[in-house]
Amino acid sequence: QVQLVESGGGLVQPGGSLRLSCAASAGIFSANVMGWYRQAPGKQREYVASIRTSGWTNYAESVEGRFTISRDNANNTVLLEMNSLKPEDTGVYYCNVLPAQRGLWGQGTQVTVSS
Repeated sequence: QVQLVESGGGLVQPGGSLRLSCAASAGIFSANVMGWYRQAPGKQREYVASIRTSGWTNYAESVEGRFTISRDNANNTVLLEMNSLKPEDTGVYYCNVLPAQRGLWGQGTQVTVSS
């Protein structure tokens, strides 16, 4: 059964914004720190941001001040608001728990920042 489903990616110009969404099964969402990760072409997957059940958040230095992670507890959803996007933000974005579990990787959602 599918446990994490990402959506919301697309093509955006530099300086633009996107909002990503991750729908999680209730058992995963309620018990874990949830995180966003990304993988740029030719590079390893990297950590982007995370949020605890308490709402405490943490960000990679490269996105601090531009991205905002949040939780919609009523809908078991993790959101990633991305502003001031740069070409180097291009990649496939995934959600997972923190630390990431191999069996929970989904298909991800493609984000392309280009003029």
